[in-house]
Amino acid sequence: MTSTFAVAALNAPVDILVDGHGIPHIRARSLPDLFVAQGFNAARDRLWQIDLWRKRGLGLLAADFGPGYLEQDRASRLFLYRGDMAAEWGRYAADDKAICEAFVAGINAYVALCEKEPGRLPPEFGLMGTRPARWLAEDVVRIRTHSLNRNALSEILRANVMARSDAETDLIRRSLEPPVNPRIPDGLDLAAVPLAALDLIKLATADVRFTAERLGATLAEAPSWRKVTDLGDVLRDAEFTGSNNWAVSAALSGTGAPILASDPHRAHALPSLRYIAHLTAPGLDVIGTGEPSAPGISFGHNGALAFSGTIFCIDQEDVFVLERAPDDRNAFIEGGVRRRIETLKETVPVRGEADQQLALRFSPHGPIVHETERHAFALRSVAQEPGTAPYLGSLTGMRETTVQGYAASLHRNRTPGTNHVFADRAGAIGWRPAGLTPIREGFDGLLPAPANGRNRWAGFMDPAEMPLTIDPPRGWLATANAMNLPDDWDHQARPIGFEWVERARLSRLEEVLGGQRSHGVADAMALQTDIVSMPARRMATLALGVPGWTPAVLAAQRLFTGWDGALRADSAPAALFEIWWMKHLKPGLLALLVDDPALRAIMVPVDQDSALALLETPDRRFGEQPMLRRDKLLASTLSAAWEDLKGRLGPDPAGWAWGRLHHALFDHPLAALPGAAEAGLGAASGPYPMGGSASTPMHTGYRLSDFRVIAGASFRMVVDLADPDRSVCVNAPGQSGDPRSPHHADLAPIWAAGRYVPMPFTAAAVDKAAVTRIRLEPAPAT
Repeated sequence: MTSTFAVAALNAPVDILVDGHGIPHIRARSLPDLFVAQGFNAARDRLWQIDLWRKRGLGLLAADFGPGYLEQDRASRLFLYRGDMAAEWGRYAADDKAICEAFVAGINAYVALCEKEPGRLPPEFGLMGTRPARWLAEDVVRIRTHSLNRNALSEILRANVMARSDAETDLIRRSLEPPVNPRIPDGLDLAAVPLAALDLIKLATADVRFTAERLGATLAEAPSWRKVTDLGDVLRDAEFTGSNNWAVSAALSGTGAPILASDPHRAHALPSLRYIAHLTAPGLDVIGTGEPSAPGISFGHNGALAFSGTIFCIDQEDVFVLERAPDDRNAFIEGGVRRRIETLKETVPVRGEADQQLALRFSPHGPIVHETERHAFALRSVAQEPGTAPYLGSLTGMRETTVQGYAASLHRNRTPGTNHVFADRAGAIGWRPAGLTPIREGFDGLLPAPANGRNRWAGFMDPAEMPLTIDPPRGWLATANAMNLPDDWDHQARPIGFEWVERARLSRLEEVLGGQRSHGVADAMALQTDIVSMPARRMATLALGVPGWTPAVLAAQRLFTGWDGALRADSAPAALFEIWWMKHLKPGLLALLVDDPALRAIMVPVDQDSALALLETPDRRFGEQPMLRRDKLLASTLSAAWEDLKGRLGPDPAGWAWGRLHHALFDHPLAALPGAAEAGLGAASGPYPMGGSASTPMHTGYRLSDFRVIAGASFRMVVDLADPDRSVCVNAPGQSGDPRSPHHADLAPIWAAGRYVPMPFTAAAVDKAAVTRIRLEPAPAT
């Protein structure tokens, strides 16, 4: 089947061959035409998603959805890049501006087609009574609220915990690696840092949520929608955001060339955050994934080089505390000098209401996110610097063909902090982290810093100072967001960050890769879907050593005996462990060590590594007999978990299974609104029984309230550089965001079963796999 469209921005025809799993293979005769076609195709499959992304990022939600979104517009506008565009362009690639101009020309061509043929509009626009907008090239790069910078939220929480307790207690909330004692900056009053300073930061990074109540909000009610995300949800999302990647040498792969595996972890959504595409033009042939709102490929391969990334936890932001001038709310005192807070007033259209003015306040230390009578709180972020649009450095990297060339290009990757693992067909494998890293003077970045002239950013670390490993003797490289700087790294002279993701996934990757004599595509697929939990192993060992004080403890011990720690969907011990660990033991540990309920409320979900260490080596905080008190805690919570699981799954453990609780479900974010079902937006894909957890290589982080999987690897990829056509991938729930498409959710059951689909690369393989052809022709001159 062939469809033909006229696209004014094209210079020559372009073919888009769509394979049986919805992956578009775009063939153009020039790079400008290639990126026009990529933009057109992104809009064809994901128009509602990318239009919403743009409106959220630019602060234009209220125009479409009313006063309930005005505060989110304020938050988004505070964090837009407002610097010199001349300094911005050229940071990602020499031709980045031309690429973005071509890309948005393609999007706009599809928007124009929908204006001419409204039936092509995705049904979401009809339900919400809105229309897609045209793009500018700068829209692609100015939006920074998806940069995944860290750690402003943690700074504010740490100040609140330490104001009520101490730094040792805060380690229960968030471990620090390497161990460091947070310095309280001179002049900082910990008690003067309110939790309310979190609100606009949370709101700026929140997704767009639709409820009838919010859509019906009045102007008078608009301020109440400053808080649309629960703190626990935000912290859990930060905990779950990560990835796995690894590469094995040609010697280990047994194919004559390296194998690379990549599975980025983010919040699950319908449609997926990621979109797979294959881009081919003279001088470029690359396949992989990225976000549909941006040109290029972030993770993938070009036949000669495979490349991937995971979050590398650079501390890229700080909260500054400004002492307000007593006689002028537009001034603050820094080192005895009066400095200005500038107010920018922007007129914002609001659906159903007159235009509104938003007052946005900025200081030399960044946008003002909260104000009290005495203080203003500003957020300094690397995202305010030129060249920090997330992932766009791949516009250069995707064109490299060697490990050395790719490593040298990574200075263009400034946000987010990323572990890059890469491999070339010649046989080399490499790892290098990249990201803009502030050099701090006067403070360590772990607590808010008074703006007093002594606490400041003094530039950024030279990207060439980042560690680089090529062809390690063991024959493999792996990362999973845990602290992985070299043993000889000088953290005092060159601090990168101290807040990392738990070690469980990386430990399991290292265990498997270190124990294999060969590692092929099938082995990589198995490891990406591995559901062995290292915390489960460790805690089951502790459970077996507890005195059998109750029948429930004895029964639980029998269930754990011989268990390998695999959180299989059909496993009874997996169900018991997760209920025990997440619902009873971690909360019980927190209650034992922290008396104050208000303090406990801001310390959830409890740091995994800290909890494990405290339980394995209990200290004086457990009382005069730490081991006995620890064992009583283990026994009481294990008994409670046993009874809890009986209530959930029945009295007979033979019928217990983790997948009866733990499940994946992909439903549309508009599904609960009136008229959604009639618009074709009510159907969900799933539920699918799932194994794993946030601690297993197959990341399936879940919501505690109903065990629904809310984060993990919607996209997985394994690249065989010896024969790229043997590479495989999957993208859940599907490639298309249009519910009328056969590729809307067709990959969800494949993903849930731990299976993959082909990733054809050579022309012959693509031609064989293609089921739909789209022809884009230059529009005739008018």
